[in-house]
Amino acid sequence: MTIRVLALVGSLRAGSHNRQLAETAIKHAPDGVTVEIYDELGELPFYNEDLDTEAGAPESAGRLRSAVSSADAVLVFSPEYNGTMPAVLKNAIDWLSRPFGNGALQGKPTAVVGTAFGQYGGVWAQEEARKSAGIAGAKVVDEVLLAIPHSVTRFAEVHPGSDTEVVEGLSKTLGRLVTEVA
Repeated sequence: MTIRVLALVGSLRAGSHNRQLAETAIKHAPDGVTVEIYDELGELPFYNEDLDTEAGAPESAGRLRSAVSSADAVLVFSPEYNGTMPAVLKNAIDWLSRPFGNGALQGKPTAVVGTAFGQYGGVWAQEEARKSAGIAGAKVVDEVLLAIPHSVTRFAEVHPGSDTEVVEGLSKTLGRLVTEVA
């Protein structure tokens, strides 16, 4: 059995260090685990109950919900924007929280990791993302914390996939998600 982990990257920037972390997770996923990056977060409209009705939701929201529903676990990569998670990530969680009590994140093992420019590596953003995902019904894995500081200088000349500490942290995170799935 292959365990499928869906990666949600909270930065839309092409050269994002958080995207590079997600690519590293793909490359170093343990045997029997696949990690796939969901690339359409930027296509979601802002959550609006007028758009999310019994008659349907925007196609982009339906694709996100379907992708999360069919995954065994979710791994969120969050940078920190002004002390919190990016709007695109919060918006995705809002879409995934509906219908209330039965959203795509309901009971889904979910971990949050990331990197940021500051000295704490995005800890505040990750805390907010865990809180929001938990309220949306996810089974948040709090035991694994990976907040990598000083992203701009740390990864200026080294890809995260070449950083032993990063690879070990992502491997530990994926291992914990696998345990939650099993």
